[in-house]
Amino acid sequence: MAENYQLIDRVPEGPLSMHPKKFALWLFMVTVVMIFAAFTSAHIVRQAQGEWLIYDLPQQFLINTGIIALSSIFLHLAFRAAKKDNMKLLKPMVLMATILGFGFLAGQWAAWGDLVSAGNHFVGGNVAPSFLYVITGVHAAHLIGGVIYLLYILIASFRYKVHSKNMLNMEMCTTFWHFLGGLWVYLYIFLLLNH
Repeated sequence: MAENYQLIDRVPEGPLSMHPKKFALWLFMVTVVMIFAAFTSAHIVRQAQGEWLIYDLPQQFLINTGIIALSSIFLHLAFRAAKKDNMKLLKPMVLMATILGFGFLAGQWAAWGDLVSAGNHFVGGNVAPSFLYVITGVHAAHLIGGVIYLLYILIASFRYKVHSKNMLNMEMCTTFWHFLGGLWVYLYIFLLLNH
């Protein structure tokens, strides 16, 4: 009795492709990485030249790191719920991610207030705080875009336009939000080590 084994060649059916909107998002994120690589490199070079004001980072930055990480977890749970068409879980998870996104922005504003009230932390004086404001401010500007995208997804989920057969925007928003969260963790660690 001979056993028949069929070998299956896994040949791609066509060229590797990506939705044009996803491709544009990835290009944008690469651009953002390059911008922050330039900022952090300039920070290191300028700090090495001397006359650098040593300052303490606000405790709020650590709290904000936790907030954005938690927001990312909620959005990941929302993404998984959307893939399973679990609308009861999708809506509150996107809502929590959005609220925490606003919380992160409010926390950044509070941190900047703490810097100002600590004294010598203003743009135009020593260059060290200027770098801090530019790095955290440009990140916050990108995060505002992420929060707007979260609001769009939140509204779409309440209109039942986010589900397993319509995942493009949900996937893009989740990717971008995780990227922004990861970028903040990198920036926070960088500032901790180089303030």
